[in-house]
Amino acid sequence: MRLAVQRGLDNVLVEDIAAEAGVSTRTFNNYFASKYEAICARGMERSLRMGEELRRRPPGEPLMEAITNAVIDGYAGGTQAPGKEWIEGVRLVIASPALQGEYLRTHYSAQRMLAAAIAERTGTDPEADMLPAVLAGAVAAAIQVAHERWLHADPPVALIPLIRDALAALSSALNWLADSELGCEPPAPTPMLTLAHTASAQPPSPGPS
Repeated sequence: MRLAVQRGLDNVLVEDIAAEAGVSTRTFNNYFASKYEAICARGMERSLRMGEELRRRPPGEPLMEAITNAVIDGYAGGTQAPGKEWIEGVRLVIASPALQGEYLRTHYSAQRMLAAAIAERTGTDPEADMLPAVLAGAVAAAIQVAHERWLHADPPVALIPLIRDALAALSSALNWLADSELGCEPPAPTPMLTLAHTASAQPPSPGPS
């Protein structure tokens, strides 16, 4: 990513990345299929770390709290605001159509890894129960929203507080849905006949003889 920001993504070759890492091009090709995959590799490693951390969280910790702590652990380096020139360069690199496909593949793989960890945490079967995949998708979306805010913040800001805010918003939304009328049984239907109609439908009482 540093080379891509400095030189422009199109001007970075596999040979450049291998030389920077102190390995041969052949070694590079043993690990990555392209320079785009290499650039996205940190995201994949971060997702693996999140899943491992979620599995290590204390058993009694609430699920969303455990997920938040696991995600924050994966972004341990995001406590400081980046420089303006750096973040502008990152925006240009990420906007490259050639990188978007690899980014989406990485995003999907990361979501599946998080779903697997959530399934273990909740004791559910990810093949039979949709909860792990649905929750992992919601968490991934929250992280994505935080990333977008981070990329376009002016002046630049640290990433971790944005991720915390996004996951807190998700947690609040889930709690609100659970407590609101949307999570309750629908109200009983209103009777078709009003009291006045019911009264008029009754036979009249006999008058005095």
